[in-house]
Amino acid sequence: MSKTIISTPNAPAAIGTYSQAVKVGYTVYLAGQIGLDPATMKLVDGIAAQIERVFENMAAVAEEAGGSLEDIVKINVYLTDLANFIKFNEIMARYVPEPYPARAVVGVAALPRGALVEADAVLELSK
Repeated sequence: MSKTIISTPNAPAAIGTYSQAVKVGYTVYLAGQIGLDPATMKLVDGIAAQIERVFENMAAVAEEAGGSLEDIVKINVYLTDLANFIKFNEIMARYVPEPYPARAVVGVAALPRGALVEADAVLELSK
């Protein structure tokens, strides 16, 4: 099976040696997204805005791959402050419908560009 690189200008450009996503068969592996505005490549202010931007960025990449956030089967979340776990849950519920995907949430010391949150995901497309 060959891999297809997914890229869209509607999500932040990769700031390192990685792709926004890689599609293999019907599976799409989304790279980690932080709360960067794709137009300015600047971090949005505040935890709620960063969480929302993460989901908007992931949605843009998922759409470019032929899917949506409904296709997420696994999501990994990295928070610099686990006190923001409840806020993440509240916002995630607005972007990702039930049944919810499998998920891991990890507290980390720091994230790129001083971000407060990062998430990556795996999607399974139906066709």
